[in-house]
Amino acid sequence: MNYSRFAVRALLGSVCVLALAPTAHAQTQPAPTPPAAGEVGEIIVTAQNRSQNVQDVPIAISVVSGEALKSSGVTDFSSVQRVSPVLQIVNDTSNTRVSVRGVGTQSNNEAQDQSIAVDIDGEYINRPQILNAAIFDMDRVEVLRGPQGTLYGKNSTGGAVNFITRKPGKQFSVNASESYGNYNAVILEGGVNVPLGDIGGVRFAGIYSDHDGYFHHNNATFINTVAYHSSSLRRSGDDHTLGGRASLRLTPATGLTINAAIEHVKQDIHPSAYAYVNLNQAPYNAGATGCTNPGYVEVAPTTPGIQCVPANTNFLSSVNRNTYEAPATGVSDFHQKSTAVRGRLTYDFGPATFTYTGGYRTSRNTGNNSLSPAYDFTNFGATVKTQSHEARLNGTVSGIQWQVGAFYFGEKQNSSGGLYIPCIVNATNACLTTAELPPFLAFLTTAFGANGSYLNYFRHPTDSKSKSVFGQVEVPIVTDKLVAVAGARYTSDKRSATFLNYPSPFSLGFPCNPVVPTCNSGPVELPVPAGLTAPTLRSKSNKFTWLAGLNYTPNSDLLVYVKASTGFKAGGFDGTGTSFRPETNTAYEGGVKYSIAPRSFVNLAGFYYKYKDLQNEVLLNANLGGQTFNAGKATIWGAELETQYKLTQNDTLTASANYLHAKYDSFLASYNVIDFSSAGLTSPLPADNVDLAGKTLPLAPKLVLTLGYNHVFELGSAGSLTASAFTKYKSKYFLDFYNYNDSKQKGYMQTDASLEWKSRNGHHSVQAFVRNIQDKRPLVYSTYIAAGNDDIYNWAFGAPRTYGVRLSLDY
Repeated sequence: MNYSRFAVRALLGSVCVLALAPTAHAQTQPAPTPPAAGEVGEIIVTAQNRSQNVQDVPIAISVVSGEALKSSGVTDFSSVQRVSPVLQIVNDTSNTRVSVRGVGTQSNNEAQDQSIAVDIDGEYINRPQILNAAIFDMDRVEVLRGPQGTLYGKNSTGGAVNFITRKPGKQFSVNASESYGNYNAVILEGGVNVPLGDIGGVRFAGIYSDHDGYFHHNNATFINTVAYHSSSLRRSGDDHTLGGRASLRLTPATGLTINAAIEHVKQDIHPSAYAYVNLNQAPYNAGATGCTNPGYVEVAPTTPGIQCVPANTNFLSSVNRNTYEAPATGVSDFHQKSTAVRGRLTYDFGPATFTYTGGYRTSRNTGNNSLSPAYDFTNFGATVKTQSHEARLNGTVSGIQWQVGAFYFGEKQNSSGGLYIPCIVNATNACLTTAELPPFLAFLTTAFGANGSYLNYFRHPTDSKSKSVFGQVEVPIVTDKLVAVAGARYTSDKRSATFLNYPSPFSLGFPCNPVVPTCNSGPVELPVPAGLTAPTLRSKSNKFTWLAGLNYTPNSDLLVYVKASTGFKAGGFDGTGTSFRPETNTAYEGGVKYSIAPRSFVNLAGFYYKYKDLQNEVLLNANLGGQTFNAGKATIWGAELETQYKLTQNDTLTASANYLHAKYDSFLASYNVIDFSSAGLTSPLPADNVDLAGKTLPLAPKLVLTLGYNHVFELGSAGSLTASAFTKYKSKYFLDFYNYNDSKQKGYMQTDASLEWKSRNGHHSVQAFVRNIQDKRPLVYSTYIAAGNDDIYNWAFGAPRTYGVRLSLDY
């Protein structure tokens, strides 16, 4: 029997039965009781810039409480997908990317934005390096699906993720938790509220997170680069994070509320090293005379030469996802410090409420990324400075709810670094000659000299500004049970940059550190060569986005909604200086939210998207960097079911089912090819055009199913014991838009379980937990690179099974 297939069918059947069961038993529910651990009670959200019960919001929205985040060990953005299955989050070394309903951005380009709007207490966050900042002391996380182009505007074509931190109270309180698990994982998190009389309070909160690397590397040796980074490490995927936040909340006058916070986070990590195969080496090569080995495809039979792509190869199946050979340059280093200041002022003066939200953030990251087979991508200080401001006025007149506002976002980036080929030394610290090098490294000294060199080097100072004005109105039609909604937003985005892409640094006389004769001290930051200038690149995008819908609430338990909306993400320019167009989305959605009884509900949503000009990035030339192409069109549609059912006072079931169809209708792109017509594979490889119509968008599994169960054992004066289990299934998905077989993650299931004792007064608790019981390490990054002399397939994987115990107190 195929147990995996049986489990998926059983899970799907359970979801369907659970969705239908509540209506049959709605009249037999017990009296309301406090929510059990992991259970969703009445949740108030601010997704529409006002406080509402989540069941009254006409948006497909998932909400995760702060307690659920702590219980599930969520300490960064990537781990949020443990508790929000609609999010697809991947990590490319130190970069974090998010996708919702197949919509996301797979790029690190300074002039390209994310497709999902992410904010913390209204502070807008954009860069993939910053998205993985520590998540701690949270009240909740709201995940909004579908375009949010009216109220959120900037780059929300696929949705929005709102992190809401825990606010100070007017009573003294203390909460703290400590967990320890395998991989020497330690998480310390806590906070204290200090009252400031009757006008408010201040809260101090912090986190310490540390664990050993999840991935082992069995390299016989690493290239000796005289320890300019941690090349001697045999593990990667560790975490060393320290963060703190001070928050202030004041109500000094009637109607006036002031919130402010300052936050600092420091991260020192060794990102997961790539597993890889070299397609120029046996047994992975395409064959000495062409595309003769299994899985290779000739993509340009009418073009002179032989152009192969590894479309159907199966190299990934031979990779051990726990232990594998890392790049010869060792394990990467990533160091980031981020400081943010946020504030919100709200004043209710009767006819309307005025709200100002602002935030400033400065982040700096340094380090290196070790890339296969033997490169080092250096980073001598990438800084990002952002500010965001929103002023909003909202009120109600004769049953009509309205709001208007303006938004500004500014971002300044700077970077200095490049792709370095290190000096390879022997035991006496002398550089090896070409004859002494392994064959796959021999070309390095031939092309770039025996002492090491940069293959490319760049400085990319980029300045971005976004301004917008918006408004939304909700008007009852005939009766207050039927409400028409209309919204509009006008956005103007401007971006400018001076991309200094150096000529070959070796030819400029900057191969390595000239002070060291053997040049084996590692890469150094290069000065700006005399006379090197670059034109100023500019991009401007203006767009009007809108929303129109109807909300019908025949009673307090039922909401039916339909809407049409548009989303927009600004254009820009890639690392070559070539411009790309904005991407747009026109979306149609309908849904039903039915509250059957206290803490029992069933929600259903269906959607249909028409995308134009999707921005997709691919590396075709290592000397230039990533290039961005606009896909012509894509169609995305699907359905989502979420349900929670309170079986008894002590038993709760939750389930969800998400079906997604996400295909390119037209997409003219370029292939990375292995070209045997280039003697010795030393010439730049041609890139052949291809229409990717019919291919599936990256990170778009067709089916995602979840099923959860909580049971509370009452222990009288000894407190209570809560047993919880949660399982998730994802069908196959691709990590690239070519849909190569070696970029495909097969369908898999992951299950979490915990057992938590809580004292009768709720002040103390002890939890034992295990996550990812099946020990599945899904594919989270994959790319095939054919650039210069290299033909490399890279992969990265998710976390393994983890387990441990968590102690908590709350006074």
